[in-house]
Amino acid sequence: MTAKDQAPGDTGQPPGDTGQVVEDTREVVPLLEPRDGLPPVVETAEELERVTRAMAAGTGPVAVDAERASGYRYGHRAYLVQLRRAGAGTALIDPISCPDLSGLDAALAETEAVLHAASQDLPCLAELNYRPRMLFDTELAGRLLGFPRVALGTLVETVLGLHLEKGHSAADWSTRPLPMEWLRYAALDVEVLIELRDALADMLNAQGKMDWARQEFAAVLNAAPPAPRPDPWRRTSGIHRVRSRRSLAIVRELWEQRDKIAQDMNLSPGRVLPDAAIVEAARALPTSNATLTKIPGFTGRVARKHLPEWLGAVRQARALPESALPDTGGATVASGPPPTHRWAERDPAAAARLVAVRATVADLAAEHTMPAENMLPPDAVRRISWEPPDPPDPLAVEAALAGYGARPWQRALAAGPIAAAIEDPGAHGATIAHPAVIQQADTEPETEA
Repeated sequence: MTAKDQAPGDTGQPPGDTGQVVEDTREVVPLLEPRDGLPPVVETAEELERVTRAMAAGTGPVAVDAERASGYRYGHRAYLVQLRRAGAGTALIDPISCPDLSGLDAALAETEAVLHAASQDLPCLAELNYRPRMLFDTELAGRLLGFPRVALGTLVETVLGLHLEKGHSAADWSTRPLPMEWLRYAALDVEVLIELRDALADMLNAQGKMDWARQEFAAVLNAAPPAPRPDPWRRTSGIHRVRSRRSLAIVRELWEQRDKIAQDMNLSPGRVLPDAAIVEAARALPTSNATLTKIPGFTGRVARKHLPEWLGAVRQARALPESALPDTGGATVASGPPPTHRWAERDPAAAARLVAVRATVADLAAEHTMPAENMLPPDAVRRISWEPPDPPDPLAVEAALAGYGARPWQRALAAGPIAAAIEDPGAHGATIAHPAVIQQADTEPETEA
């Protein structure tokens, strides 16, 4: 689970009407043990059926969490699923032993699921055939409420006055058997999630943002899986040091070979061969095992077992005709605006619009006490600035924003001010911006369709 770091001096409290952070002087109570004790891990079909019946007989929303082994295993599958519901207690399910949660999915079809940073866990839960129809995302609620930090532990401490230990969040959850202290940590992650949900819901209602939150939760549930990135090997760390097309071909072949080995071994690719080793091999152009093993990274326990494959990938890249070598200019995208640092050179007017639109969105976000990226998706900001409707009247801007994924509440608040910013960027503080200024404002990665 991820969240922004808290700035020095912040308490985590949402700003009040004056925009000032409210000091919280409550004593924080450590949350050390599940109130009902630590349940046994569900590992058989019979145990899963018993848990399913108990959850079906429970009342109210169900708290859900999943633990993965990111950085250890290939992909993002779940290695533990935690649930808690009033009247049913807490359940810890081993999805390796119980890989099909379709019975649980049917039993909870009409039940709201409460998750923190739901977009991270929903894909791995869907792989297990559990797909919530109703959602409350506590992290997203915290963002809409203006909390400066929205990590689960921070919100639980700020809102409920309880301290959650988060020491095992980056553990290798594929470990079997799971240590008792890890299981206790996992159970506590859902222990007070319903209480947090109820407190945040009260705040959303008090600020008049509950309808906004419901639209955001629905968007998370209905989001399509991200499209595969073109040329994913180009994301190799340090690839900017690789200059020639031939060397880029070596990066590509080694990356693809590593991905195949990692998938076959169910290991994180970085544990098979580090990115740094791929980049150094592309620069050194090794011709033998002896020269390959002089490169740091190729002598690791896993990498050394596959020296013939690595050398074969390098030889394959060296043998490619010029016409098959990758371009040094990067991956080709089908549509969408270019990276914003190029706007001032390619279209100065668009660069000025971007500055004005961003300033407008930032003002709206401050007015409604939330981050700018939650006020309007950064991709929508870029697209409406690069190719605005003609004429840019509020109705046309609203229609364009709808096409870019903006929710109704966002369009209602932003369409008019953005139309004015596009019509007259100079009136909104925008001039022909220097590329460095535009790039500095980019806090979100580019998403080019």
